[in-house]
Amino acid sequence: MKTGDPKHMRCLIVIPCLNEEKHIEPLIAKLGGALNELDARIVVADGGSTDRTRDIVKEIAGADPRILLLDNPKRLQSAAINLAVETFGNDYDYLIRIDAHGDYPDDYCQRLVEEADATETDSVVVAMRTQGFSAFQKATAVAQNSKLGNGGSKHREGAKGHWADHGHHALMRITAFRAVGGYDETFSHNEDAELDYRLRKAGYRIWLTDKTTMTYYPRASIPTLFRQYLGYGARRARNILKHRSMPSVRQMLPLAVVPIFVGAFLAVLNWIAVIPIGLWAFACLAYGFWIALGQKNPYGPLAAISAMVMHFAWSMGFWMEVLKFRGRRVVS
Repeated sequence: MKTGDPKHMRCLIVIPCLNEEKHIEPLIAKLGGALNELDARIVVADGGSTDRTRDIVKEIAGADPRILLLDNPKRLQSAAINLAVETFGNDYDYLIRIDAHGDYPDDYCQRLVEEADATETDSVVVAMRTQGFSAFQKATAVAQNSKLGNGGSKHREGAKGHWADHGHHALMRITAFRAVGGYDETFSHNEDAELDYRLRKAGYRIWLTDKTTMTYYPRASIPTLFRQYLGYGARRARNILKHRSMPSVRQMLPLAVVPIFVGAFLAVLNWIAVIPIGLWAFACLAYGFWIALGQKNPYGPLAAISAMVMHFAWSMGFWMEVLKFRGRRVVS
């Protein structure tokens, strides 16, 4: 039922974090408008920071009782959200998830609540734009903002507001969150997509808004980007295996990268075996040069390298998880 006044809807804003001393204070300051314009509380769920993050939050909380520090002994983001909802959820209508490594408009939470009220939805998700600072980050941002890196994902490219299957998690009714059991804490990555699957299966609706968005800062090196996408691929496989679902077309294409890479070793028998991996590399590099020439973006060629790292790591993570799953079934 529409309230007509966002102030009537109580909001639990949760920030999972670990060692975020450089970002946590300005991030909380950005959310000051939400505290003043909404009936809201901010909970910083810390996974055991060893820098000054906890001291900074305690100092801020000492001056404003609407801000709290919560220990997250399991360290995972999914566990942080679940714990915050378990501890404080009874007093609030909406859960708003804020990622410590992102940037947000000053009115981000207010727009989310207005959209939830206007659409009467159970979950509001947002588009995510990537922005970098170093050369490698900027190249990775170009890749992640393009079809080369995101496969045409609506919540990566942005789109008109519409009902969706998945998006970057922003706001959710706490009753819906609890009804499906919250996040699955066995997922260190991709926990949002897994939860969205259960929400839709239970009959809840997800609205991808075009009224606000968030900015994400990518990994700053090849090893960290590789590890991130290795995790994404593994948890996507676990999601598919858990729910016995089929990967989408845009996911099936990068799935082929590791198999064709392994197949290339058959070139010792027949040189034709290297053609598939060569075509993939050529396609990525060609797309990167098209970005450089067609969009006048000098980071296009380097973006192709970032995309290749993402594709390969995602594919490897996926197949490693599938093989582990098959191994567990054989043992059992």
